[in-house]
Amino acid sequence: MPPRQTDHTHTPDRGTYVTSPTQGHSTSTVLGRRLGGELTRLRTAAGLNQTQAGKALTASTTKVAKMEGGWVPMRDPDLRALCELYGVHDPSVVGGLLELARIDRERRKAKGWWDDFAIPGVMQEYVALESAATTIKAWQPAFIPGLLQTPEYVRALRTEPAATVTIRGAESDEEFIAARLARQRRLIDGPPLSLRAVIYEATLRNFPGGAATAVGQLDELIKAADQPNISLQVFPFDAGTHPGLNGSFNIMSFAEPGAMDVVYVESPFVERWVEGGELAATYAELFEKITERSLGERESISFLHQLRKRL
Repeated sequence: MPPRQTDHTHTPDRGTYVTSPTQGHSTSTVLGRRLGGELTRLRTAAGLNQTQAGKALTASTTKVAKMEGGWVPMRDPDLRALCELYGVHDPSVVGGLLELARIDRERRKAKGWWDDFAIPGVMQEYVALESAATTIKAWQPAFIPGLLQTPEYVRALRTEPAATVTIRGAESDEEFIAARLARQRRLIDGPPLSLRAVIYEATLRNFPGGAATAVGQLDELIKAADQPNISLQVFPFDAGTHPGLNGSFNIMSFAEPGAMDVVYVESPFVERWVEGGELAATYAELFEKITERSLGERESISFLHQLRKRL
């Protein structure tokens, strides 16, 4: 069985594809790298190098490199000093960087429910970020989004032959299901996560476990769509094709959606983080195009009801 692989590449100004590298006892976190990437962009735009940034902080070039690589948590005084040096005075930009740094510091030291489960490394970082996110935009062409899956759906999915190379790990089915249900608390615990999910029609017509699984899962989707913090749309067959059919992705926001977003991209053997830049913006544009070609929320609920009646 081939192991799940991770990808770690960087393209200047376009964003970063990366997982969760470690270096000794240090960890480069997604939010730390996202923040560091933004600071690198601002420093480069100001025409400065890491040595000059270090002098402004009375710190070594090595420390600046670690900050920009996401290896160390960022202190507010250092962030403010760098913004001043780079000529960044817009309160919304500075405030966004400070908020991202605060969330990253909390994530590094916090013990969450995920520590009690055998969740693989990349996914463990994902659920930690999910617990801190304010909004998630999810496009799913193959499976029901994890935050909306029923235990029966998860159990049936893990018995499928494809699960041996996709979602099946070392943990037991029941442990996996318990972790999935713990994740879903994020949709109701205050302040609840705002979820915008778009599901491809094929996903709603090809349930693992057949009709027995489909009934409960469709009921759950209809119930979820009625919640004020959840927007659910269906991308129908007659809407044609688009690049999003290549794979699923989730866009995670931690304050106002926009510049500080990170994107989690998943395919059968590769999981990636897209950390800002043009690439993240491209995913945001793609998501909006997908929603524009999807059924509206009311039409989508009606569609789900029609599928449910045919079972």
